[in-house]
Amino acid sequence: MNVFHPRNLPSERATHPMFVGTVYIQRLTEGLSQQIQASVVSFKDGARNTFHTHDNDQILVVTEGEGIIATEGGEWPMSAGDVVFIPAGESHWHGAQPGHSMTHVSLFGAAR
Repeated sequence: MNVFHPRNLPSERATHPMFVGTVYIQRLTEGLSQQIQASVVSFKDGARNTFHTHDNDQILVVTEGEGIIATEGGEWPMSAGDVVFIPAGESHWHGAQPGHSMTHVSLFGAAR
C-alpha cells in the first residue's frame, strides 16, 4: 500500500503535440502500477488536447474549474464534481473553457 497526496508529487508541463496551450500533469501511479494509469491534469486558460482515442476505457473526474468534453458528435460543459466515462476507441478531446482553467483526474487501464 502507498498513501500519498498529489501536492507532494512533481508536476511537469505537458509537451506532447496533442496538447494545445499550457497543461501540467502529475502522474499518480508512475512506478506503482502496471495496470492502471492515473494522473492529475491541469489545463490553464482555454488549454485542451486534440482529438484522440485510447485503447482502454477512460474516466475523467473534474476536481476544479470549468471545462469542455467533446466527441465528433458535439461538445458538453463539465465542472467540478462531474465524472465522464469515455469508452475505448471513442474519438474525443477535453480541456478548459476559454477564460477558465480546469483540473481533472484521468484514470484508465494501462496499455499491455
